[in-house]
Amino acid sequence: MRIITYNVNGIRAAIGKGLINWMEEAQPDVLCVQEIKATPEQVGIFEFAEIGYHHYWYPAQKKGYSGVAIFSKEEPLHVEYGCGVKAFDDEGRMIRADFKNFSVMSAYHPSGTSGEERQSFKMEWLKFFNEYAKELKNKLPHLVLSGDYNICHTEIDIHNPKQNQKTSGFLPEEREWMSQFMANGFIDSFRAFNTDPHHYTWWSNFHGARGKNLGWRIDYHLVSEALKNNLSGASILPHVVHSDHCPAVVDLNF
Repeated sequence: MRIITYNVNGIRAAIGKGLINWMEEAQPDVLCVQEIKATPEQVGIFEFAEIGYHHYWYPAQKKGYSGVAIFSKEEPLHVEYGCGVKAFDDEGRMIRADFKNFSVMSAYHPSGTSGEERQSFKMEWLKFFNEYAKELKNKLPHLVLSGDYNICHTEIDIHNPKQNQKTSGFLPEEREWMSQFMANGFIDSFRAFNTDPHHYTWWSNFHGARGKNLGWRIDYHLVSEALKNNLSGASILPHVVHSDHCPAVVDLNF
């Protein structure tokens, strides 16, 4: 079972850069996407069905902003849209699909880079998400929380840790949140297989950052402890370029 998470930074633009052809080649069992910035009506959804995917969308109320989706080869038993909190649901922050052996969420955590107001919103979201995930894991113990967390957890997850100590996405309180969140029963699947530095999932569009591999690892599959023995691999695909992010992969065996 291969699950891929990918912040596409606008699904229409990503499709224009060959996203659907890549999906057909990569053949993920489940693809979680974030920052779709579109509604299904604005996208050629027939093409997804044509290559064998069921598709579920949860766009933001604001046009051209945020939003998440899940594409899956197998039809889920249930799809949960949003979290029940209007401020977060209006921004299309999460969608979940439940299958026989596991449940997977595509989540787009807020960025705080635009100022104090959005950083406060991000911290409110993180507090909420911690409790929400804890309750969800009690109900659905085989849980995969995929998506763009907009946080680098450790110094090896960012190319210039010293210069970014006061930057949203690498603030001490955000990193501490990640540590506490995982201590509550979640595994950073990529780090379960790879502890080397210089593996990133997002690069700035400025100063040739991607070509120089000056990036941040902010996209994760956090897998519940109950799935620990099902983990069979994890990787990052920096050569896949439809976005300023790249796909991250986790493989599960059942």
